[in-house]
Amino acid sequence: MVNVPIRISSAFAVPFGEARLGACGHLNRQLEALFLARETDEHRNPTPSHTPQVETFESRFNLFRWPDSCVRELRAFVLDCVAQTVIQASNVQPEELAKLTMHNHTWYHVSRYAGSFVAHHHPLASWSAVYCVRAGERLPDRPDSGILRFLDTRPGADSYLDPANRRMRAPYALKPREMRLEEGQVVVFPSYVFHEVTPFYGGDTRITVATNCWFV
Repeated sequence: MVNVPIRISSAFAVPFGEARLGACGHLNRQLEALFLARETDEHRNPTPSHTPQVETFESRFNLFRWPDSCVRELRAFVLDCVAQTVIQASNVQPEELAKLTMHNHTWYHVSRYAGSFVAHHHPLASWSAVYCVRAGERLPDRPDSGILRFLDTRPGADSYLDPANRRMRAPYALKPREMRLEEGQVVVFPSYVFHEVTPFYGGDTRITVATNCWFV
């Protein structure tokens, strides 16, 4: 093998923002109690884009317009994380972003045994985020339970695999990105990224908040 120096660079990269809300236990229990109390037809999404599941409740998309103090606290944290991700991942300066209006659709999911969510993306928004209110029971024999999975954005990249490309390191690896969310964790990502939630097999509930944001 000829010893010629070669430079490796990244292209077509996808930015993900991650943060943790410290001392979030009290807030999350308030959110959990509120969401479970409003797990009713009045607050259910009347026009879901997927086939509704008995095991997963999806609320209307107006969550961040609720006046409850715990929701307002969560709203400030999540939308600030979205704004920080935009600034760090783009050439948009803070003063430029401050002049824009951030719009959002925000809702919550309550998943029980076998609840899941099919692969989808959000084509009418620029940035999306998921916040974990309750992670749900962890099962040693079901490590894939309730995983948030982001699908590879490069169609056809794994059409041919051999020993020379099957084991590439991150961020080049040809596989989905899987996250087992912890309570208080938020992940921000471009809305074009397809993602899904694997079936949750815990004996309790898994509760998350999702938001789609766009700027004008």
